[in-house]
Amino acid sequence: MTAAPLTDMFHRPLKSLRISVTDRCNMRCRYCMPEQEYAWLPRDSILTFEEIDRLVGIFAGLGVDKLRLTGGEPLLRHQLPKLVRLLRRHRGIRDIALTTNAILLARYAEELRDAGLSRVTVSLDTLRPDRMLEFARSGRHRDVLDGIAAARQAGFEAVKLNVVVVRGYNDDELIDLVEFARAERAEVRFIEYMDVGGATEWSMDRVVTRQEMLERLAQVYGVITPIQQSGWAPAERFALQSGAVIGIIASTSEPFCRTCDRSRLTADGTWLLCLYGENGLDLRQALRDGSTDDEIAGRIEDTWCRRNDRGAELRVTTPERGALYQLESLRADPHREMHTRGG
Repeated sequence: MTAAPLTDMFHRPLKSLRISVTDRCNMRCRYCMPEQEYAWLPRDSILTFEEIDRLVGIFAGLGVDKLRLTGGEPLLRHQLPKLVRLLRRHRGIRDIALTTNAILLARYAEELRDAGLSRVTVSLDTLRPDRMLEFARSGRHRDVLDGIAAARQAGFEAVKLNVVVVRGYNDDELIDLVEFARAERAEVRFIEYMDVGGATEWSMDRVVTRQEMLERLAQVYGVITPIQQSGWAPAERFALQSGAVIGIIASTSEPFCRTCDRSRLTADGTWLLCLYGENGLDLRQALRDGSTDDEIAGRIEDTWCRRNDRGAELRVTTPERGALYQLESLRADPHREMHTRGG
């Protein structure tokens, strides 16, 4: 194994790994899980903490230094702080983050911080409880706000708030969300509505683009200044004259595939190289068939070096662009679902 990061066919390094610890969720957001029924991964297929820890050690040996725990809703996975403690032991891992809807965060924030979690990102699409109930089928808006407060109290300095902006749902809350984030000493990141697996209600006319968001914000805050940063970050960051800093992830209108260093491990051990990717590498089978760490590392290295995925860029050129998958295709293969792949 080599300590230097691997690079793919577009010279993108293998640096960031997103790990889904469960495909279950306690919300039903329309941009991810709009249907009434879902096909779940078999419970005996879900990776154990020890299996995840072993894979992280292999990935760290190949140059991965950033992890993000996702789901589904990752806090539904029993004893998640135990996993964080295991992963924190790997010398090459410098950052472990969590993406959560925060419904259960108040319960676990302090324990996660003590276990070694570095950062927290909370999905907060609206400040209105009635909208959350209608759009995500959850009446626990107060728990989400309490979770954000608990993260700050636990000592997490880099709290980010992810907002998927959907025209006709929450696009009238941009200013309110900027001000809420500023009051909470958090950073809001507006995400264009993406046509990923699970978004069966997606259409281009419901996408609020990066350009439109900036134009709306400029009407209130005046000149908006781009902030220079590393080329591998998914969000473009901007400084407002009010002193607030925001991020925008323009995956739909202005894809950043050429600077994407992220890959995804599903809860059952399928390694995906692209959020839009059709196929993945089955690492669970390798773990359970007696393969050595070096053999697994070799498969990972070979797969990444042949990576040429640029799914979001190709979607931009799709004529009469619509939802990526219809319901029948999703039920035929749960790995196509966003809640299985991890955000």
